[in-house]
Amino acid sequence: MNKVYLLTGGNVGNRQEYLARAAGQIAVETGKIFKTSALYETAAWGKTDQPAFLNQVLELHTDLEAGELMKNLLSIEENMGRRREEKYGPRTIDIDILLYNQDVIQTDFLTVPHPQLPNRMFALKPLNEIATGYRHPVLNKTIQQLMEECTDPLPVKKFSQL
Repeated sequence: MNKVYLLTGGNVGNRQEYLARAAGQIAVETGKIFKTSALYETAAWGKTDQPAFLNQVLELHTDLEAGELMKNLLSIEENMGRRREEKYGPRTIDIDILLYNQDVIQTDFLTVPHPQLPNRMFALKPLNEIATGYRHPVLNKTIQQLMEECTDPLPVKKFSQL
């Protein structure tokens, strides 16, 4: 059984509903979700002239190998209306593999740990909520340490529906 941390996010349509639907599809098609972080809202990263994102980290236990898991996640994104038209552009759903066991994977198709994880507070903050002591397999630092060292200036706050 593989322990995987996924980051889900989106900034188009009913963001909360899209994250819930994505989690449901992930559970049906890839494995069992053991933990979920709270929802976090942050301004768009990379391309800032768009609506704020909602993000959530999921701890997934799966029998799927990393490449097969990534193919399934891309299929879920596509089925939920994700179109890759613009780098860092608006999207209904985005699902990234942040960590896969303690594996280091580098192929043309997939890089794990996610190469931008140490630079993105919107990924670190929800990950830290459910995996504080987890050690990054390349940097050999805990998620808490990475969060403390992260220089990403965008505020990341827990989302509360009014």
